[in-house]
Amino acid sequence: MADPLAAGAGARRAASVLLGLGPEVASEVFQLLGEADVRELARGARDLRRAPNGEQSGALRTFVELMEGPSGEALAGDELLRDFAARALGPERARRAFEPGAVPREPEEVLGPIVHADPEALAMVLAREQPQTVALVLSAIDAERAVAVMEHVPQERRGEIVRRMAVVESVAPELLREVGRALASELQAIVAGGMRKVDGKAAALEILRRTSADRQAEVVAAIEESDPALAADLRTRLFTFEDLSSLGDRDIQQLLKEIDAGRLAVALKGATTELREKVLRNMSSRAAEAVREDLEAMGPVRVALVEAAQAELVAAALELAGTGRITLVSPADKLI
Repeated sequence: MADPLAAGAGARRAASVLLGLGPEVASEVFQLLGEADVRELARGARDLRRAPNGEQSGALRTFVELMEGPSGEALAGDELLRDFAARALGPERARRAFEPGAVPREPEEVLGPIVHADPEALAMVLAREQPQTVALVLSAIDAERAVAVMEHVPQERRGEIVRRMAVVESVAPELLREVGRALASELQAIVAGGMRKVDGKAAALEILRRTSADRQAEVVAAIEESDPALAADLRTRLFTFEDLSSLGDRDIQQLLKEIDAGRLAVALKGATTELREKVLRNMSSRAAEAVREDLEAMGPVRVALVEAAQAELVAAALELAGTGRITLVSPADKLI
């Protein structure tokens, strides 16, 4: 019959070593062990009561000798410590720490101080960089900060940046360090120079809104000769959904002929009471009642869907105005 003490010699040696290392070290080791390992150690500790005299001190001497000499078990310590690290830190962080060629991923380690920069300031600096550079930086920093930076990136650039982020798998840390140093210098220049972000388009729109509709049309037409995309964007922003309330009754009626009743109800879901009543007032009583019923039965609607329906009404109004079928009125226009 097998000797139960001989079968559990390994567990007793491990328990002996932990007892010899003291409570602080032993408690840290226990944090790295699984429940099955702890149960095995507990069994070894119980068996020590029946073990031969001197076994515990012998286990400690053997442990010290292994640590001092290049024995097979000591040489295997790399794998043992890696296993402990994986349990405590997770397999990926342990891999990066123990594999010589693993790329460091801690943001501060590769990008330097820019990882703590104000998101808006960092976005200003990244605005001058190629999408692939922006993607590398945002992939390397904390996800929450990357989202904050992306909120300040122009909408038209976000798609390409995200696409490039999605295909990033690895990058040399030296490259990231070089990018980090360059961006840090630019950030420092911004702070030293007192540079601030300016929304020029918003300022231009505010000026145009204070001019007459005819003057607006002249300015936008001149811009269209050199930048059609900007001109189209300005037209859309100059006349908003709420500006429909400035249309005359006949113009409202003309516009309603071009709009689907279902889309109209969705658009009016987000309208002011003044605009909603003006639109309904220019419909037949039966059509207006149908829209009211649709609004009551509709329930909550996603903001994006409401904004899309409102944009359709604005686009229809701009098209009708372009052909002279309705007249758009600017807040600066005087009516009598």
